[in-house]
Amino acid sequence: MTHVIRAATAGDMQALYEMAKLTGGGFTNLPPDRNALRGKLKRSAEAFTRESEERMDDLFVVVLENTETGEVRGTAQLFTHVGQSWPFYSYRLTTLTQHSRELERTVRAEMLSLVTDLEGSSEVGGLFLHPSERAGGLGLLLARSRYLFIASHRARFSDRILAELRGIIDERGGSPFWDAIGGKFFGMTFQEADEFNAIHGNQFIADLMPKHPVYIAMLPEEARKVIGLPHPSGRAAMRMLEHEGFSYEGYVDIFDGGPTMTGRTDAVASVRNAARKPVTDCDLANGEKALIATGRLAGFRCCCGIRAFTEGGVAIDPEAAQLLRVREGDEVWSVAR
Repeated sequence: MTHVIRAATAGDMQALYEMAKLTGGGFTNLPPDRNALRGKLKRSAEAFTRESEERMDDLFVVVLENTETGEVRGTAQLFTHVGQSWPFYSYRLTTLTQHSRELERTVRAEMLSLVTDLEGSSEVGGLFLHPSERAGGLGLLLARSRYLFIASHRARFSDRILAELRGIIDERGGSPFWDAIGGKFFGMTFQEADEFNAIHGNQFIADLMPKHPVYIAMLPEEARKVIGLPHPSGRAAMRMLEHEGFSYEGYVDIFDGGPTMTGRTDAVASVRNAARKPVTDCDLANGEKALIATGRLAGFRCCCGIRAFTEGGVAIDPEAAQLLRVREGDEVWSVAR
């Protein structure tokens, strides 16, 4: 494999912009707006250069690079502490049970309540793989590399972690969920609101969104049936998150109704099982398939390779050693594929 995950730089701006134009909407963390992307890269660069281990509101942007061609073919993001710059809003599904003695009837009403329960969590998001590269395990590499980054920089991340999955978007690029709720109060289409949020943040939600619970039974059927469902392109990502130990606990996105998956950071499989070892051999020919990473902050690199634990550390294959730019004695983190 010739692909490696590395820290994004200002030079990746055009590649990120071209990928952002391919997302098809509803992808808040990767807006097709040059100024917004420049802002993300600037914020990421500041996070990668900050040596302090203090937990702050950092954003790390990584990219998937084909080292043979130099092309950037994917990207992903990590947020260390959401809800610090502005509130982190979600809807949470709740149930209100009421009983009438006279009618001898119990009624259970499902509601959507606007909450900030997830403030302070870390977040993995912004994952996008170029359509021409969606094969050969590159999506898995891109997604799980973030957990090796978390494991190797654990002090910077919270004890709870979340991942927002894009909800159902119709063929016009609209959202039945937004049309039924947000669209009634903001006078904006889903695409307009989503773009505004991506560029300016969601403080406008706090300013204008009604704070009272929304009774689901009062929503149109088109909106009710998409609550908590991921976009078809995100079903594999949802399964991958579940495999890592994330679960759906009734939190949904306030724009498109997509599910928010949550978990305990130290219980995420790729964080829990990550092994930190010195390299004892760079010529391994046969071994266990693994994700292997090295480097701190801006020096972080991750690739797919093979490993075998040895008495004094871990042996890796020469291709991985070359991609990671490591030699015997250097330290790597790894987790089984």
